[in-house]
Parts: sequence; structure tokens; C-alpha cells
Amino acid sequence: MIRKLLCAAAAASALMVGVAQAKETIVWWDFLGGGDGVRMKALLEEFNKEHAGSIEIQPTTLEWGVPFYTKVQTSAAVGEGPDVMTYHESRMPLGVSTGSLSPLGSEELAAAGVKAGDFGAADWKAAQGPDGKQYAVPLDIHSIILYYNKTLLKQAGLLGDDGRPKGLDGAANWDAALAKLTTNGVSALSVPTADNASVWRVFYTLLNQQDGVFLKDGKFLDGDNLAKATAVIGEMQKWVKSGWTPGKTEYPASIALFTSGKAAMHINGVWEIPTMVDLAKSGKLFDWGAIQIPTLYTHPATWADSHAFAIPDRHGNPVSPAKRALVLQTIHWFNEHSLAWAGGGHLPASLPVQDSQAFKDLKPNSDYASLAKTAVFDPVSTLAGVASPVYDAAGNFAMPAMNGEMAPADAAKQMRDDLQNQAK
Repeated sequence: MIRKLLCAAAAASALMVGVAQAKETIVWWDFLGGGDGVRMKALLEEFNKEHAGSIEIQPTTLEWGVPFYTKVQTSAAVGEGPDVMTYHESRMPLGVSTGSLSPLGSEELAAAGVKAGDFGAADWKAAQGPDGKQYAVPLDIHSIILYYNKTLLKQAGLLGDDGRPKGLDGAANWDAALAKLTTNGVSALSVPTADNASVWRVFYTLLNQQDGVFLKDGKFLDGDNLAKATAVIGEMQKWVKSGWTPGKTEYPASIALFTSGKAAMHINGVWEIPTMVDLAKSGKLFDWGAIQIPTLYTHPATWADSHAFAIPDRHGNPVSPAKRALVLQTIHWFNEHSLAWAGGGHLPASLPVQDSQAFKDLKPNSDYASLAKTAVFDPVSTLAGVASPVYDAAGNFAMPAMNGEMAPADAAKQMRDDLQNQAK
């Protein structure tokens, strides 16, 4: 009898072990704070609830920027780290060069339902390394956009019947509009003119609008690209010198200028959409809208980056094939549910979500969705991307030039020379 009880207990114990092992865990790292962090936390909770008993994501949020990428690099080198992580597409070259990222095979992507055709060509390509291999799956496209005060634009005759700005395309028209919108106590435009990232994004947008190439074959601003860069910096400097845009404005102050009605328009990232939405809901904001950055030069183009998902290359302790399959299926789930993520102002990377009626009804996001087709991603270089030497160079040269402290030609040359020296 005792022997039968012992056997039954052993069988029960084995069954419990089997049940415990049936639940898979996914270790997750991200760098998402603020409103992005809140939205991702909600999605993580939804995923865990939907997959209760089978899969659980165990998330950790780390510090954005250089600290995050340094942590990823050092942990991967010693065989530690997560099963999946968020990663900026602009930092793919860094991740590949440091051996921090594991390439994603076409067969394993297809098995998880991830198809290249479900993403914009530029966005998908930006998730590849310099070697052409796929290292990530995009979640969104985030860019700079033009926020505008409908009342002030209407008073200036710059608002169409559709509630969207008119007469802003072309540098001459743009400048004329800025002059017209600048009145006593109100600036035409607010830009974070004391923020290196913001200055870079505006500069890179306008450079690409005239087919300027920032980096090619290892050379920065080579040939006539230097003249194009000089022209762009000169245009940006004009905004400040003419009094159309306040100079030396910190990031939070530039937002406050717009939301207080002291600036008719505002250039900033899509990630500030929740700020405007929340203020409007509480009755603290005027009638507003947001569109793609106007085309000042030859054709539409807008700086862009993407939050993407990647699997680390944990040296000596790689993510197992079974876990990789589970991770890629999880990534696919997040893309299928990215409409909720779009609430943070982002454009869904998933074309099926972008094309859905639910997204088309999401305002003002769908009003600037056109930028996804003309998005230009940062140069493919370990020196470029979020919190990179390129951003520092923009802060050291383009930013003071915009604020009238340096000649545009000198700023362009010094930016070129500084980066070229670092590339040696």
C-alpha cells in the first residue's frame, strides 16, 4: 500500500513538473519611457493575459540611448541578456559591428508569419545590417511632423477648406508664410533650436528633399552635397535671424510656445501627439492638426527612424531555436496589435494595419501617414543613429549656426571634417 502511494506521489510530482514546464517565458528588454512606456506596458499586459498559462513575457525597461546599447553589447558578449529587445533601426550598424545582434533567417521569419511584403520597403531595409542580412522586425515609423494652430493659419489665409495648411510648399512660399504668421507676441514657428537631435532631424529632412547625400562610400557631404548642406543650414538660420522662430529654445519650451498659442506651427516628433491629444481632451488646447513636413525643395522627404524588435547574439549562450520561434511569433503578435501602439503618434510599420479602416479613422495620425512612403532613414554607419556622433556633430555645428553663432558654410564644413576624422 505504501509502495502504491509512493508511486502515485511520484507520478503526481512528475505531472506537476510537466505542467510547470509547459509555461514558456520570454525575457524582454526595452528602452521605452513616458507615453511610449505606458502604451507598451498595456500591450505587454494584454499579451500576457491572452497567453496566460502558456507564455509570459518578463519585461525590463532600461535607460534610453547610449546606456541601453552599451548594456546590450556587454551582456551579449558574455552570453547574457534578454530573449528579445527593442532596437532603433538607425542603430543596426552599431549592433552588427559589435556582434550584439543575431541575424533572422527568412525561413524562421516566414514560419512566424512575418513577411517582408507586409512592411514598407525603406522600413524593412533599415532593419538590415550593412551586410544585407535581416537583424530586426520593424514595429513603427516615427518621424518629425508639422503641428499647426488652425485658427492662426486661417486668420493668415493659410488654411484650406479641408482644415489642412495650404501654400507652404517651396522654400519661398514657406518663408513668406513664416513672415505672415509672425505677429506681435506670436512666432510663426517653434522648433527645439537648442536640441541637437531636433536640429539633426530638420537638417536631414531638408537635405534629402534636394537629393542631398550625407554619407556615401565612407565620405561625408562629398562633392556638391556640401553646398546642399550649406543651403539647408542657411535656410534654418534664416528662420531664427528673421524672428520667425525663437533661437536657443530648449525642447520643453518649444512645446510650450506652441501649446500656449504663442507659435502658429511647431516642428517635433510624432511622439508628442499624445501631449496634444491629452491637452485637447481637457479643453486646454485650441483647434489643431498635424501633417507631413512641407516640401521646401525638390520632392517630399522626412527624417525617420523605427522602433524594431531584435534578438541578441548571446555569445556562448544563444537563444535556442525553439525560443527564437516563440519570440518571432510574439513579435508578429505585437505588429498585428500595433494600432494600440499607434496611439502614441507612431505610424504602424505593418502595412495591413496602416491600410485598415481603424487606422484611417485615427486622427491626426492618418493625416501624416503619407510620410511613410517618403521616409528617409539615418545614414548606414556606426557613427549615425540615435544618440550618435552624427547627432553630436549636428549639435556642435548645425545648431549654433541655426542660432546665428556660426556661418552656414563653416558649420557644414566642420560637421563634414569632424565626422570624417572619426571615420578614419
